[in-house]
Amino acid sequence: MKYYLISGEASGDLHGSNLIKQLKLIDSTASVRCWGGDLMEAAGAKLVKHYRDLAFMGFVEVLKNLPTIFKNIRFCKADILAFQPDVLVLIDYPGFNLRIAEWAKAKGIKVVYYISPQVWAWKASRVKKMKLCIDKMLVILPFEKAYYATKWNWEVEYVGHPLMEAIEAKKKELGYSEASVNSNPSKKIALLPGSRQQEIAKKLPIMLSVAKYFPDYEFVVAEAPGQLPEFYQPFLAAYKNVSTVKNATYQLLLESNAALVTSGTATLETALLGVPEIVCYKGSIISYQIAKRLIKIKFISLVNLIMDKLVVTELIQDQLTTTNLVAELKKLLTDESRKATIAADYHLLREKLSQGGTASAKAAKSIVDFAR
Repeated sequence: MKYYLISGEASGDLHGSNLIKQLKLIDSTASVRCWGGDLMEAAGAKLVKHYRDLAFMGFVEVLKNLPTIFKNIRFCKADILAFQPDVLVLIDYPGFNLRIAEWAKAKGIKVVYYISPQVWAWKASRVKKMKLCIDKMLVILPFEKAYYATKWNWEVEYVGHPLMEAIEAKKKELGYSEASVNSNPSKKIALLPGSRQQEIAKKLPIMLSVAKYFPDYEFVVAEAPGQLPEFYQPFLAAYKNVSTVKNATYQLLLESNAALVTSGTATLETALLGVPEIVCYKGSIISYQIAKRLIKIKFISLVNLIMDKLVVTELIQDQLTTTNLVAELKKLLTDESRKATIAADYHLLREKLSQGGTASAKAAKSIVDFAR
C-alpha cells in the first residue's frame, strides 16, 4: 500500500522514522512518500520537503511568511494527488496538517492523525472540525484519551509515547544501563536551545551566559540536525568552556549532570533520560503576549503537564535571565534533596508513559488495519 506522511519538525521526523520502520515490517509492499527530515528518509521514505524549510514559529513570524506557507500547502496538495496514497498520515504540526486534513477528507482520502495537536492547551474549538476531517486519531499522552472522550465525545486511540522506545533503543545502542545513567564522572552541562534559528538566537546567548559562573564544568551545545555548525560559532566565540555536538544529543544528555532545555519535546526527552533540567522559553514580545492570552495551561513543559505538578523549573520570558539560571542550576548540581525528588518524579513519569506499550508498532498496526 501507499502511505503519505507529513511532519514539520525534528521530533516529528524522529517519530515518523520509527513509524515508517514499523509500517515496512507489517506491510512488505509499503511505498512511503513524506515531508519530514533525514531520519524519515533514512527509514525508507521518499523525502519531498525537509522540515527545515517549513519551520516558522510565533504569531508574527508566521504572518511574515504566509506567502511561503500557502505556496507549500498548494504544492503539498498537488503532490498528494499525484501520489494517490491509500492513507494520509499527519504527524503533529497542526497549523499545516489540519489544513491538509480538511482538504484530503473532501477529496475522499483516508486521514489518520498521529500525535494530536495540543488542543487541550489552546484552540480547543479546532476539535469540531478535527472530528469531521480526521478518520482516526492516535494520541500519545495518557490524559488525551479521556480529554477527547469526556469533553468532545470522540473515541481516540492511545498508543503510548514513541519517545519511550526511541530512548530505550538509544540507551541500548550506547551501552547504558539504568545504573550507569548519569554516573559518568565528567562534569558536563547540556544546552538544548531548540531546532529553529530564531529560537536558538533568542535563547542560546542567555544559556551560554551561565558558563562563566561554572568554570569547572564543560557546557555542551546540542546542535539541531537542520542547522549548519557555522550558525552556532558567533554565539560561542567568547566562551572557553563551551563546545558543541551534532547528532549525539542523547549521548550528551546521558553524560551530563544537568541540562538547560528549550520548551518542547526536548524537555520530555531530557526527563526520560533522567537528567535534572531547567526549562527555558523566550519569544518575541508580541508573540509571547498573544500566546499568554490564548494558551490555557498551568505549565509549558510536557514533564509538568503530564505529571500535573511542578517537577522541573520553568523560566519563561522575563524570568529567563542569567541570574535566575545560575541560581536554579546551582540547586540542581548541589542540592541532594532536590535531585532525589526529581529522580522520584521522573520514575513516575516513565511509568505513566509506558502504559500504552510500544507506540510506533501499535500506531503502525492501527494505520495498516485501517487502510486495508
